[in-house]
Amino acid sequence: MSEPSSSSTPSDFDQFYTATAKRLVAAVYAATGDLAEAEDAVQEAYARAWQRWDRLTAEGDPTPWVRTVALRLAVSSWRRARNRMRAHFRHGPPPDLPDLAPDRVALIHALRGLKPEQRTAVVLHHLLDLPIEQVARETGVSSGAVRTRLSRARKALGSHLADADAGTVANANAEAPAPHPPTCRPKGVPSHG
Repeated sequence: MSEPSSSSTPSDFDQFYTATAKRLVAAVYAATGDLAEAEDAVQEAYARAWQRWDRLTAEGDPTPWVRTVALRLAVSSWRRARNRMRAHFRHGPPPDLPDLAPDRVALIHALRGLKPEQRTAVVLHHLLDLPIEQVARETGVSSGAVRTRLSRARKALGSHLADADAGTVANANAEAPAPHPPTCRPKGVPSHG
């Protein structure tokens, strides 16, 4: 964000903001009926005013400009929301997404267990298919450091995923009902319940 030149001071803008912000939020809130949207629109309008502060003050009172921008931003936001609602009613809700497969959940959990620099290297190299040299440039380390991180990450992931697989097999065995031994009855002896 660019700052105004030396002809106006930050205290001029601060005073303007202090004197006008509450009233402008109230006006935009009255126009939109949504306080959060009003506050967001007003905040954005003041940010844009700060970028043009010298020009706005040279033209006179900046209040009408800020008010117009805030109202336009709020109306634009309201229109986007209205259009989303119309699309929702026209096409129905988005389809439910299927649950993640257990192997994906295990992989995500394993990735979270890595050190951040190892996780970044794995994601960039294996998920985004970037060459090691590009991963090195993007992370600001040498290619050798990337190779080391990938090697250590693979070892940790292999260990973690093997533990997860062993836990899954153990849980599956624990949940399976134990077979019942066959009941032996001598011939000719009726069973009474």
